[in-house]
Amino acid sequence: MWRDTILVAGKDLRIEIRSRVGIWQILPFALLTLVLFAFALGPDASTLRSFAPGLFWLAVLFSAVLTTQRSFAIESDEGTRDGMRLLGIDPAGIFLGKALAIAVQLAILQVLLWAGITVLFGVRTHTAWIAITASLLATVGLACAGVIYGALSAGLRVRETLLPLLVLPVLAPVLIAGSKAWSTALSGAGSGGTQWLRILAAFAAVYLVVGVVLYGPLQEAA
Repeated sequence: MWRDTILVAGKDLRIEIRSRVGIWQILPFALLTLVLFAFALGPDASTLRSFAPGLFWLAVLFSAVLTTQRSFAIESDEGTRDGMRLLGIDPAGIFLGKALAIAVQLAILQVLLWAGITVLFGVRTHTAWIAITASLLATVGLACAGVIYGALSAGLRVRETLLPLLVLPVLAPVLIAGSKAWSTALSGAGSGGTQWLRILAAFAAVYLVVGVVLYGPLQEAA
């Protein structure tokens, strides 16, 4: 399973590196989202700082949907999903590999968005370990949930519009818990963020287990 995980993750990451879709499309989209929200909220610096955690996670969630769509669109265009089935690759390995590739892309995106809100909104992180832990846990949860719902919609003609409808409501706990955890990290109230970290950890664990166990049947159904 672990060998298959590395093979699938390597394949997806190599495709993204060669195509540069993440650099030229998804990253500019995420940064543009921050800028547009900043325009909508107005020039008041205190307002921008107070809303910065929520805006950060909204940009991450929208980008996660685009990254997931890209991951499955590549396979549907080139027929690689059927090829992996014929090769006998472990479905759990496929799930973990795709989730790992998406997680790597989201982690890089979050680092750049963190720099973006620092510059645009003038925020300072007083409890960095909470922000980093929240980002890592949320990244795992977003990647696993995205792969599961991406597999559900992959075989449908309306997958581009169906996937956001399926996955965005499910990701509401990440938006809420991630925003709250980052708010405590920015304010310096470190003890208040641990309860939100537990929610993110539970979300990530549930979708990780569900994906490993059920990705095979989901793949066959799609």
